[in-house]
Amino acid sequence: MSMDEVAMVTDDEGRSWPVRQAQRAAFVLADDDRECLRAVARGVAARHASRPSGLHLDDDDLMVDCKLRMLREGPEALVRALTQFRYRSNPDGMLLLRNVPIDDVLPPTPEQGNYDGDWQRLEVATMTQLAVMNILGDVISYADEKAGRIIQDVAPVLGAEKRQENTGSCFLELHTEDGFHPQRPRFISLLALRPDHERVALTLASGIRRALAGLDGGTREVLTQPIYRIRLASSFVGEREDVYAGPVPVLSGSPFDPELCVDFHAMTTEDPEGRRALASLRRAMLTNLVGHVLEAGDLLIVDNDKAVHGRTGFAARHDGQDRWLRRSFAVPDLRRSTADRLPRSHVHRRIFKSGTDLSRADRRPAYSND
Repeated sequence: MSMDEVAMVTDDEGRSWPVRQAQRAAFVLADDDRECLRAVARGVAARHASRPSGLHLDDDDLMVDCKLRMLREGPEALVRALTQFRYRSNPDGMLLLRNVPIDDVLPPTPEQGNYDGDWQRLEVATMTQLAVMNILGDVISYADEKAGRIIQDVAPVLGAEKRQENTGSCFLELHTEDGFHPQRPRFISLLALRPDHERVALTLASGIRRALAGLDGGTREVLTQPIYRIRLASSFVGEREDVYAGPVPVLSGSPFDPELCVDFHAMTTEDPEGRRALASLRRAMLTNLVGHVLEAGDLLIVDNDKAVHGRTGFAARHDGQDRWLRRSFAVPDLRRSTADRLPRSHVHRRIFKSGTDLSRADRRPAYSND
């Protein structure tokens, strides 16, 4: 598909929508810059070579080293592009980096959705992603999801095909990442280690700056009212829990450049005008889709305040070579969650335990001691 072609995707309601592939908007690292970034990643990895895997990546010293080495030795053009995106975002609310270094030899795609091997086998991918995210903000993860892993795996799991979460392979509805969370991420990064076999899985994004023109003033006003509730993801509360956060508005901040918090699968309201406004917003977002089949070495960054994201469906083979992305989050200011983290940790403690009331307007639930 050329950069000027438009693909068509079909949602779960059977409706088709156009998707732009904005290749001209991608930031493609020159080969010299790719090798420069690889050297940054390997330099950080060498300094922390004795660090165990898993949550041991959760450490301030590692994050400081990633940021300092990236600022001192990283490709200037890349650091500039990331900094500009942090300050300004863009109309689509996403930035695609191409030709990003990853490891030459990869383990099999994890069958259960989590890579449990030594991080050193993925040292280039791991440290590259952390270096990028530390330019965008402060890395964070959440104890409720994937055991608080700093770098998470996104891979299809057998039996989870229809789930509206990262282990599924069906059409993933447009959503704000963790919109129910009191400290939701500002930036999401998805680093592709492997594409899907048929290369049909489009990672989708849609920016509120483009969609806003398709909404009349009355609809915009309704969307600023705190009349919406968001169901917590099953990855946070389990399959048998039905827990909602809110009420919250969908649009907030500047009326001319608002911030967005929405989930078209998990958001609800009892207000009829609110439901109509939400449907209008969904149509506006779906008519402004941009999408990419992520190839190995593509790193997609989503501004979670300015865009929703999703994914088209694909067929998993469960042969060790399925689509495999690695995900990481960043917030503008980690210190805002100081009361909810252990000292020097970047993992936000659990926000949910059975019986927790998340209905308060300030969205600050009673936390467990985990």
